[in-house]
Amino acid sequence: MPELVAQTTSGKVRGTEKMDCLQFRGVPFAAPPVGARRWKSPEPHEGWGGVRETTEFGPICPQVTGTLERLGGERRQVHPMNEDCLTLNVFTPALDDGKRPVMLWIHGGAFSTGSARLPWYYGHNFARDGVVLVSTNYRVSAFGFLHLEEAFGEEFRESGTVGTQDQIAALAWLRDNIAVFGGDPGNITIFGESAGGMSVGTLLAAPAAKGLFHKAIPQSGAAHSSHPRSVAARVAERFCAEVGVAPGDANALRALPVESILEGVNQLGQVIASDNKDLFGEEFAGFAMPFQPVFAGDVLPQYPIDAIRNGSGAGIPTLAGTTLEEWKLFTLMAGPEALRVRAPRPLRNLLEKAGRSVDELVAAYEQRLDPRAEEGADVPSGSEVDLRNAIETDRIFRIPAIRLAEAQIANDTPAWMYRFDWKTPAFGGRMGACHALEIPFVFDNLSAPGADVFTGNAGPPELATNMHAAWVAFAKTGDPNTDGLPDWPAYDTERRATMLLDAECRVADDPGGDARRLWNGLL
Repeated sequence: MPELVAQTTSGKVRGTEKMDCLQFRGVPFAAPPVGARRWKSPEPHEGWGGVRETTEFGPICPQVTGTLERLGGERRQVHPMNEDCLTLNVFTPALDDGKRPVMLWIHGGAFSTGSARLPWYYGHNFARDGVVLVSTNYRVSAFGFLHLEEAFGEEFRESGTVGTQDQIAALAWLRDNIAVFGGDPGNITIFGESAGGMSVGTLLAAPAAKGLFHKAIPQSGAAHSSHPRSVAARVAERFCAEVGVAPGDANALRALPVESILEGVNQLGQVIASDNKDLFGEEFAGFAMPFQPVFAGDVLPQYPIDAIRNGSGAGIPTLAGTTLEEWKLFTLMAGPEALRVRAPRPLRNLLEKAGRSVDELVAAYEQRLDPRAEEGADVPSGSEVDLRNAIETDRIFRIPAIRLAEAQIANDTPAWMYRFDWKTPAFGGRMGACHALEIPFVFDNLSAPGADVFTGNAGPPELATNMHAAWVAFAKTGDPNTDGLPDWPAYDTERRATMLLDAECRVADDPGGDARRLWNGLL
């Protein structure tokens, strides 16, 4: 067998053959963001002499354990953590000039956790089907999205977007290197789930990413999840108070041990659990995550959805969608106290700004969730938990996905919409068609370690086969239609055709349209 060595712009890398494809794991795409580079824009890697071994995944960005990792059995001690984390992984059929379509997977984790090394994300089945699959790390949590300019000066102006800049640096690496791995730098699709999907929406709005990718698949995440600088500055102020660093003391900031930074992150999490009034302020009406890309700077000049409405994503075909019951994952993991919050503060703020009341919205959803409601009601119950699940699924995931598709269509760019409806029997059926459940289907990785925790070992393999084929078709042609699915019309604002992905897939026109209309004028 020939030696599996590829020449990159930083030096030679040696991979391995596993799972019937060639794999290059832990390939650096930027210089280690350590020391003076902490909270700074990524820089090119200085390179290395000889041949670098890339047969093992690189360290993950320092973090607490996230929801997906806890449910999937992943533990921090299994995966080494290090600020030197800017690596990516390549799964390819061959080292040749095949000019295959390329897909860049951006992991989720609320911009605070996650990595590219979960078994769910292994790309061997994409390679099997003629795609070069790349998965990338990026800085998360306080390392990637802590906006420090107001407290520490101009040198930290873009600190709240360095995680996004890492993703752009990975795309630039693909432009310069992926042809060596058999990929086509002129046919790159970005896709991701949750914060990864939100990253896709963010990259559609980022001027520096323009031209680096050609198709977009945001899964359970769109372009509504970012902080204005004023909110991000309050988050940073609270973080600095928690870790005991005075504003302006940049040396103390840089000297913070990783453990202290993570403890500050934990403290911010407790503030959010207390309904986050102090952290975000009474005007905040977004998704209450402490760390999100920060807009109104050079990297993100506008709120991402506004930039896309103004044409920043024009010409980039988009496949967007959500699961039917996204929020059930979070209510499953939450304590009973959190479930008693009928309307979290950001939702109340959103309604108040529009002159609407919480009671009005809740009453509309109660009618939808009544077991006697029209066919197609999402859940046959009207309990407080069901109401929270339905409202938050729509507010945070489904409506932003629709708004993103609408924005692309308005700029003469084709968009397709899906909804993942298959309900898992795991946890006694309490998860339903929850957040992240579609991932092993997209990767055709139902047998991956940890996937059974979500699927209950019951995921229909034909659904995985057909979903995976649709994603591959979209990467190849910009159209998700494939033989295993019904005809899938492009989305428009009249019919609103949506592919419902289930044991038996079908197309529905404007599913949940009554609930969609409740958000007109709000999102």
